[in-house]
Amino acid sequence: MSRKRLGRVAMVTGMLVAGIAMSMGETSSAAKAAPGETDSDTVTANVEVLGSITLTNLTPSFTLTGRPTETVETATPVGFTVTTNNFAGYTVTVSPASAELQGTGGNPETIPISSLLVEQVTGGAFVPLTSGSPVELYRKTGPSASTGDDFEHDYRITIPFVRPDTYSATLTYVATTL
Repeated sequence: MSRKRLGRVAMVTGMLVAGIAMSMGETSSAAKAAPGETDSDTVTANVEVLGSITLTNLTPSFTLTGRPTETVETATPVGFTVTTNNFAGYTVTVSPASAELQGTGGNPETIPISSLLVEQVTGGAFVPLTSGSPVELYRKTGPSASTGDDFEHDYRITIPFVRPDTYSATLTYVATTL
């Protein structure tokens, strides 16, 4: 090949290499984000609310005071609060832990738990407690208020002919969702 022709081939080859290099440079500069460009995506936020029921503020104890054959009621009602987000509602029951109210300090006498009557609803009927059989005190077909539903009720007993003493039994309150 002549020198002139070789010079031309070299020039074309040089231009071709320079063109490829510039093309590669343009490609990599196009991959850079320009100022102000953005991209976005989304995420789903889930809040799983669980069911809840609590029975709080239960009066810790009460005392019925009187003489044999007298019928007496609680001087101050027994109170408690139920809080639940269950839209079907709830019930509250009370159940004695034993069949008898026991005396203290070696007193062998007892009072049958069925002698102790509980008011089912405020202003309602009094029914006897029975060991192993919860008494339904309240039923509500809806959730409580967000701060809870407050309840009060009384107990009554006709005191039997037993020796002077304080006779006691444990009563268990249970709040249950429907």
